[in-house]
Amino acid sequence: MLLHIPSVLTPEALTDIRSALTDATWTDGRETVGALGAQVKRNQQLPDASPVRAELARIVLAALARNSMFFSAALPLKTLTPRFNRYTGHGEYGFHVDGAVMRNGEDAHLRSDVSCTLFLNEPESYEGGELVISDTYGEHVVKLPAGDMILYPSSSLHKVEPVTEGARLASFFWVQSMVRDDARRRMLFEMDGAIEALRGSDADSTAILQLTGIYHNLLRQWAET
Repeated sequence: MLLHIPSVLTPEALTDIRSALTDATWTDGRETVGALGAQVKRNQQLPDASPVRAELARIVLAALARNSMFFSAALPLKTLTPRFNRYTGHGEYGFHVDGAVMRNGEDAHLRSDVSCTLFLNEPESYEGGELVISDTYGEHVVKLPAGDMILYPSSSLHKVEPVTEGARLASFFWVQSMVRDDARRRMLFEMDGAIEALRGSDADSTAILQLTGIYHNLLRQWAET
């Protein structure tokens, strides 16, 4: 499932994050990938041990905790501590697939079911930098407003186009979902959305209750916790 989640971050949070990133110390993004990824990756990242990264990650995680669409779509069991990157000077990241298992701290790991990119500056402030996600329906080109996020299966082939002018700032992270199968997550997300829409209408309350029961029974059957 490819999903655009708008307004994850408030304008105030975006201002704080961009201000912190202006004076941050960046490192070569190739330090966090394997040999194959390093051949096609040219960007900068905040070091994992950076205090700035830790503080900004807390802001992002707090925003995600308040976002009902993110929870409904990802059904998160574990979320990797958000990372931050910068593309400038023709920086790019060629086609690749994210690793299946991610290290989250010294001893913890998570399975990457859902990939997330949270855009931190406005699309008109840089040229290029589109996220291109390839699936059975073709290639999807994504370049979102600041504060918006794209969520997509971690099994997807994807790339970031070269940034030819300005700088592209983003936060990125992975989620291990309670429901590992993408098709089942999509069905649950669509059912949850339909139930919420019915609750806001004059629909029969008994039917809504029955649908809610079906949703939770499916989640109970499919969830891994």
